[in-house]
Amino acid sequence: MSDEELGDAPATPSATKTPLQDSPALRDPAAVGLLPVTGAAGAVDSSAGTIRRENLRQLVRSPAFLIGAGILLWWIVCAVFGKAIAPYNPVPGSLLAFNHPPSGSHWFGTDSLGRDVFSRVIVGARDILIVAPLATLLGTALGTTIGLVQGYYRGRVDSFSGRLVEAVLALPVVIVAFLFLVALGPSAPTLIILIGLVFGMLISRTVRTAVLQERDLDYIAAARLRDESDLHIMFVEILPNVTGPILVEFTVRLGYAIFTIATLSFLGFGIQPPTPDWGADIANSYQYLGAGYWWQVLFPALAIASLVIAINLIADSIEAVLIR
Repeated sequence: MSDEELGDAPATPSATKTPLQDSPALRDPAAVGLLPVTGAAGAVDSSAGTIRRENLRQLVRSPAFLIGAGILLWWIVCAVFGKAIAPYNPVPGSLLAFNHPPSGSHWFGTDSLGRDVFSRVIVGARDILIVAPLATLLGTALGTTIGLVQGYYRGRVDSFSGRLVEAVLALPVVIVAFLFLVALGPSAPTLIILIGLVFGMLISRTVRTAVLQERDLDYIAAARLRDESDLHIMFVEILPNVTGPILVEFTVRLGYAIFTIATLSFLGFGIQPPTPDWGADIANSYQYLGAGYWWQVLFPALAIASLVIAINLIADSIEAVLIR
């Protein structure tokens, strides 16, 4: 056969095996069972459901998360069933039982009006665990929307909205809330709207930063090629990929909301009497510390501290799992 005939002959597939094909590990059924599960394209299974289950397992294994969740659960139970748990009516007092120290009949003692401090601490969890989460939810929704618009459009839209956010945040949150409450009057709906607006400005900056990291990725370019609308890209494509920072912001701001409400109540602009409130009870009783009535201030203060610490423990645990 000539060289020309050899050159025109069709190429036959090579029967040479790769080193991996000869590997004894691939012929071992036990070793094959350890290989990662792959999809049709050969990629390792990393679906959203699998990731969520793994994150949940990480949280459940975290001692800080379990401690924080246990404390928070206790205060939620108090907020829902407080009147059934409290041994006394927290509103009316008794002139025969004022300023009594902690005892078997009054575990946390009584205040200057003869009201049971333990009952007021238990029932006082209700309003603060209604106002703070609602205000934080409002702030998270508002901040997420503003942050998506700022990060996606950038340019003049980002500059204009950014200047507005900086103007609102020029003063501390408590001072801004104080000024508006003086003008509008203290009430639970006012607190929710006011704290939600201020927190929305704070959360928007975090969301904007996260969106800026996502807007130039390939899946956004693919969505534009499909002629998807801007709203679809922001809320369907980008939003699911920035839920981690948003969830962390929500838990962190929830702790700040509780502290802000307690501070405003201490100043007389939060939950109004005679409704039991931790901040207002501290404000009404701290003047008696010099007389030795320490229990009237200590137990409401410990309630505020324990709730804020519990939420911070949960926030730190979520951040450690999601922001890795």
